[in-house]
Amino acid sequence: MTATSPPPVPTPADPDNPDKLDKNVLLVAGVVVLGAIMSILDITVVSVAQPTFQSDFDATPAQAAWTMTGYTLALASVIPLTGWAADRFGTKRLYMIAVLLFTLASLLCAAAWDVTSLVAFRVIQGLGGGMLMPLGMTIMTRAAGPQRIGRVMAVLGIPMLLGPIFGPILGGWLIDIASWHWVFLINLPIGIVGLVYAWKVLPKDNPSPSESFDFVGMLLLSPGLAAFLYGVSTIPETGTVADAEVIVPAILGVLLVVAFVVRSLKGRIEHPLIDLKLFRNPTLTVAVISMVMFAIAFFGAGLLFPSYFLQIRGESTLNAGLLLAPQGIGAMVTMPIAGALVDRIGPGRIVLAGISVIAVGMGMFSTLDATTSYPFLLGALFVMGLGMGGTMMPIMTAALRTLKDHDIARGSTLMNITQQVAASIGTALFTVVLTNGFQDHELAGPAVASQLNPEIAAQLGPEAVALGLSQAAEAFGGAFLLATILVALVLIPAFFLPRKRTEETDAAGAPPALVH
Repeated sequence: MTATSPPPVPTPADPDNPDKLDKNVLLVAGVVVLGAIMSILDITVVSVAQPTFQSDFDATPAQAAWTMTGYTLALASVIPLTGWAADRFGTKRLYMIAVLLFTLASLLCAAAWDVTSLVAFRVIQGLGGGMLMPLGMTIMTRAAGPQRIGRVMAVLGIPMLLGPIFGPILGGWLIDIASWHWVFLINLPIGIVGLVYAWKVLPKDNPSPSESFDFVGMLLLSPGLAAFLYGVSTIPETGTVADAEVIVPAILGVLLVVAFVVRSLKGRIEHPLIDLKLFRNPTLTVAVISMVMFAIAFFGAGLLFPSYFLQIRGESTLNAGLLLAPQGIGAMVTMPIAGALVDRIGPGRIVLAGISVIAVGMGMFSTLDATTSYPFLLGALFVMGLGMGGTMMPIMTAALRTLKDHDIARGSTLMNITQQVAASIGTALFTVVLTNGFQDHELAGPAVASQLNPEIAAQLGPEAVALGLSQAAEAFGGAFLLATILVALVLIPAFFLPRKRTEETDAAGAPPALVH
């Protein structure tokens, strides 16, 4: 058992309204949101540049896809290091290093001369981007204190929700008016502002230089996550799980992660890379299970929304991004309300309501066809946004508000690993489900291809194209039906989340259950 350093004193709250986020906390939030915007926007912005990379670099779709896969693998690999590094070097110093690395890597990406160099620079970018979100959660939680963590999570949720929505809009616009280089150059001014802002606003570091580093744990967990996610991300390309390119890295990754878990639970490691003893906290355990199930369902299915507008309705990339805006608007409506209510009544009721609303909106999408009216589709997206605003961040809140200050960096790291891995699994799952749905209908694939190639449309004829698009829409509907079921299943673990505000948490930052 080791003693932890005294937690930093949170920014004093307004005595007349103790739950209100004061000016100093909001200034810190601005720093964190800027960093999160860079990291999350870059994932979605690059997704719309894939066809451009293929044409400009004479690359295959699989080669171009590595500009996204490489970033994701690097991001997942560096997240486990963040908790230790934050304690060892201090959150302010590490956060500024992460922003600087991400910004410099963005400049390198803009200067890439072929697809191989672009992938390499994207990996460097992912190493910086992977630290930004867990560090941001740690900084914000420490600044505001546990009694206001619901509102803090609502602030951090803004870029996490709006990035996937406005990223395609920004990416399509930049490529249309300039070139793909600006997809990365846009990070330069944001990064410079973020660095100056962080230097001025973030509180002075109080690192713990005596804490040792778990090198063996790093050699097991980081490569294990990277190998597993590589295998999972290859599933859409191979079209099946039963392929050596999927099975070998995935099994290797699982074995490394299992070895890490066994070593962490049975060994006498003073400072493990990820403290699995955190799972002794039942609230955190339930929150992790809820996050895994939710991320698989929602983030996996989330990639299908723009695909439907692009492939079935023939919309441009920019228009597809604009059509997703109602989801962001819905989240903006409920997120501040959910953040305030979580601090007052606990996250359980909020999450149950949010999941139920998302299931209704996702269920609406399961009924679509090739001619479903836009008001219906936009209404369904708005409904899902309303539910989303009351789901992901309250789940994060449920986990982090029960942790002592010394555990916050490790807890936020754990939650970010969980979300990243689950989202990657969900993306692969729903890509395979949709692909298999297309294969079950002879005309679905050619009809979708005809949306981009008039020659194919002429060869098929208007009746065959219409029938094929109807079959493809049916495949989308089947995928959204699966998503509806998976979202509804999240209600089971969410039922066990706290449904009231605990006095222990408000007074001390955590119930006295976790001891290092």
